[in-house]
Amino acid sequence: MAVNPADGAVWGVLYGTDAMRGAVGEMALLQRMLDVEAALARAEAGLGIVPRAAADAITATARADRLDLPKLAAATRNTGYPVVGLVKQLGALAGDEAARWTHWGATTQDILDTALVLAMRDAFALIRADLDSTIAALAARAREHRGTVMAGRTHLQHALPVTFGYKCAVWLAPLINARDTLDALLPRLLRVQFGGAVGTLASLGDQGPAVADALARELDLAVPEIPWHVARDTVTEAVCWCGILCGSLSKMATDVMLLMQTEVAEVFEPHEAGRGGSSTMPQKRNPIACEYVLAQARGVHALVPQVMSAMALDHERGTGPWQAEPLAIPQALLLTHGAIDQARQIAEGMTVDAARMRRNLEATGGAIMAEAVMMGLAPMLGRGAAHDAVHHACDVALADRVPLAEALARDPAVSSRLDAGAIAGITDPATYLGSAGLFVDRVLERIA
Repeated sequence: MAVNPADGAVWGVLYGTDAMRGAVGEMALLQRMLDVEAALARAEAGLGIVPRAAADAITATARADRLDLPKLAAATRNTGYPVVGLVKQLGALAGDEAARWTHWGATTQDILDTALVLAMRDAFALIRADLDSTIAALAARAREHRGTVMAGRTHLQHALPVTFGYKCAVWLAPLINARDTLDALLPRLLRVQFGGAVGTLASLGDQGPAVADALARELDLAVPEIPWHVARDTVTEAVCWCGILCGSLSKMATDVMLLMQTEVAEVFEPHEAGRGGSSTMPQKRNPIACEYVLAQARGVHALVPQVMSAMALDHERGTGPWQAEPLAIPQALLLTHGAIDQARQIAEGMTVDAARMRRNLEATGGAIMAEAVMMGLAPMLGRGAAHDAVHHACDVALADRVPLAEALARDPAVSSRLDAGAIAGITDPATYLGSAGLFVDRVLERIA
């Protein structure tokens, strides 16, 4: 029975993805352990250490669906790790002669760590695919809405005009950074772990390094300069990367959720019948995808310290810290993929209401352009006088419920210097976008 909702048959559809469960779930990890055992036998057979027939038998029977799981669970309870029981069952399946050569020169953590790396390779391939799709979708939105003017908001209040394309580019840039960082991280992460009892490969004599090299080739992994079983920086960096990615996705989800508010109604998640509905209020379209980006991101953020604290391993084999990793790493990968999957759906299918953006932009009667008007008048009146004139015009516009342009035209100090056309121009939000378009283009150039 699943205790964590992310692993349940019902709640699980909202957390993570089935694809990621297939990559980092228990059966997947058991299979990866068997893959490492089989690859080790083949590597050693190639070096003349293990008989070829034994390696072939081990490879042929290294299938997780052939394991006796209750028996493996009982053995794991006794030893504290699944590897001892797994090796025993693998040997029994492969036959007495092959059983003599299984796990030759390895230790438990070699198998567990290398299996983890293989699973993480699969996991990051899934995450990378959805990250690429999200980047492509946001880039398309940024291009499409490069000139779609909307209200920029600070402290949840109208501040200055921006464009929706600029907003999309702000969401996009950290995702491009994340992809670049992942590309730099993977060569450090995807390395074999093979060191024997304390990392010196003493049991294999002078053949240890050759076995490690051959094992890495079998698994298409890199060879580290030294075994890393008590140096957890790369797996920790991978989980921290997940946390940063989820933080960036949370920014986008928060913005979209706020833009979906009834009083704003500028951007919406993709809609389908019944999605985001309420049990009592038929009119509701709740920001479900945004909510589950945020929920899963918070889950990942809670797991990052757990993995970081597991770095303090004692001497040549940790007594406790490492054992926390299996609780945290698969779950962090699952929730990260769930978050990017939901974010991808938002990016690809969001509905943008440019007309509503324009109406909201005009809701203050042009007050959003107060800074622009002040900067425009300052060369004529001086900065202080310009500030006072615009401040007074804003008070008039608010009190009399007239547009800022009309309030400015009533002030002789302004109207004597600017005609109606000039006032209309200086209060047009489209004329005060600064370098928004340039910034959008710079972000898009990174993925051109």
